[in-house]
Amino acid sequence: MDQAFQIAGALLVLGAFLALQRGWLAPPSLVYIGLNLVGSVILTVVALIGSDWGFLLLQGVWAIVSAWSLVRVLQGDEPTAAP
Repeated sequence: MDQAFQIAGALLVLGAFLALQRGWLAPPSLVYIGLNLVGSVILTVVALIGSDWGFLLLQGVWAIVSAWSLVRVLQGDEPTAAP
């Protein structure tokens, strides 16, 4: 079951990235941020349960950044890409 959650979380994050690269989604879109947030939260929980500290750090930070971006978009302050 653990593997199924890992694959689901990874597919959400990678799907968002693929959609961004193909131009199907824009970085500040709610769908893009939401996919990243849900996927990274799933992977954070899996890493925590498995005591995989490096992966936990990576996905935990990814989840925090995604949550922060979601809050900014919902407040109308869309994050912009670096030049």
